[in-house]
Amino acid sequence: MKIALSQLNYHIGNFEENTAKIIQSIAEAKAAGADLVVFAELAIGGYPAKDLLRNAAFLNACEQSLAEIASQCKGIACIIGAPVRNQDPEGKALYNAALLLAEGQVQQLVKKSLLPDYDVFDEYRYFEPNKQVNCIPFQGKTIALTVCEDLWDDDGPNSYVGDIMQELAKENPDIIINIAASPFSYTHFESRKNVLSRNVIKANAPLIYVNQVGAHADIIFDGRSLALNKKGDIIAELHSFAEDLQYVELQKDLGSAQAVAVKNSSEMALIHDALILGLRDYFRKSGFKKAILGLSGGLDSAVVAALACEALGAENVLAVLMPSIYSSDHSLKDALDLVENTGCAHHIVPIKDIAQAFETGLAPAFEGKAADTTEENIQARTRGTILMAISNKHGHILLNTSNKSEAAVGYGTLYGDMAGSISVIGDVYKTQAYQLANYINRDREIIPVNTIVKPPSAELRPDQKDSDSLPPYDVLDSILFQLIEKEKSGSELVKLGFEEVLVQRISRLVNNAEFKRFQSPPILRVSPKAFGPGRTMPLVAKYPF
Repeated sequence: MKIALSQLNYHIGNFEENTAKIIQSIAEAKAAGADLVVFAELAIGGYPAKDLLRNAAFLNACEQSLAEIASQCKGIACIIGAPVRNQDPEGKALYNAALLLAEGQVQQLVKKSLLPDYDVFDEYRYFEPNKQVNCIPFQGKTIALTVCEDLWDDDGPNSYVGDIMQELAKENPDIIINIAASPFSYTHFESRKNVLSRNVIKANAPLIYVNQVGAHADIIFDGRSLALNKKGDIIAELHSFAEDLQYVELQKDLGSAQAVAVKNSSEMALIHDALILGLRDYFRKSGFKKAILGLSGGLDSAVVAALACEALGAENVLAVLMPSIYSSDHSLKDALDLVENTGCAHHIVPIKDIAQAFETGLAPAFEGKAADTTEENIQARTRGTILMAISNKHGHILLNTSNKSEAAVGYGTLYGDMAGSISVIGDVYKTQAYQLANYINRDREIIPVNTIVKPPSAELRPDQKDSDSLPPYDVLDSILFQLIEKEKSGSELVKLGFEEVLVQRISRLVNNAEFKRFQSPPILRVSPKAFGPGRTMPLVAKYPF
């Protein structure tokens, strides 16, 4: 049996585009002599469709798309994911299902059993869990057909009651097929590999895993679909962050093929490629063409500008330089050097007079009050107003340039430098931003070296440095990683050897900044725990240490 692994980039709710892609892939696989082509979880409709799954018109369109795709499955079969209405009046309205289409119709239906509701997942909101698991027959073979999480039953703290593969293994399947919508993080591939291999050994059967690729605002899918032989070795790996179509033979390849070398990209390469895909898909799928950002001469805006030029084309990026009375000459030069290196367009709009006009107008209300961060924030909000004005006038979409370290401790100004439609590096710590800048410069200097080596500064007051307000970023990021990604309490960090006073201070900053993050733009997720839907905290709470 020849099986095609079809890894596609779906657009939520774009039934015309998605259906055409799927049908084209079926035609290619059929021409190549494939017996079966496998698509991803919820390929029909896209993932995550969220509350569109409560929309009758959306579900009707899913059913129409499914019927059209089934009509093309003659002389070839396909396995595809789709939301399916629950005909039982009891329980949730839908199942998250895998369907086997052959001879122009649905031949088999397998419902997802394990519905994740942790991190970015919220499947219990929409789907009814399956309670009866069975293998399905196809061309004289027995297939253990599963949907994504059904293989992750014993994955640490997110473990489930019940073992789906243990039940399916009783039927001695010839092959496991898992269709998935497994989001990217720079740590996830290793655990994914281990889970798949573990299930191969458990069932003594080879495995095909087909994942989605593409980005849907905050959530990015890396693709990287796999085929494993009966020993649990990877014998085929599809591309990362790109569509792909590959073939395996059940008897020949999945039976005796040797393991292939897994593509071991560096952490920075993965983050870079994920951000490029995330940014590109955000614009393409939203119908946006042009991006605008504030370019300060500092590291973060330089990284975002370089990524935007690569993802969208330099001709579609406008950098706005907004020097103040505190901006150094070298910051302006660094920004101009980056403009020259990337080839993007730019404007220079000095903010001295505009910020001074605000201060003059506010003088009666500020009478008797000493200058403080208010005046600094006026500068940041002046820049935000300028960027939004140009954005409105020219129809450009504003990119936010804040990093994860700043977002964590509230080191940003609401309605100022926190403005934007999408946060490009909001899931990248400052220490990682330096590494990312060096990766961007791997072939030639795009980000000026001076931008990378100079001490970071907001330049909102004379001789200001980030270190005036924050501990060194290597120390800060180590603490933040434990608090956020590892979800440890402050007291646990003290036991790990971190200084108690510093941990208390950082914990307080993180907790007190929740209201700011609540008003922040969506963040391209590249880590195991990003701010946003994957980390929901109360706005008003007294946090334990």
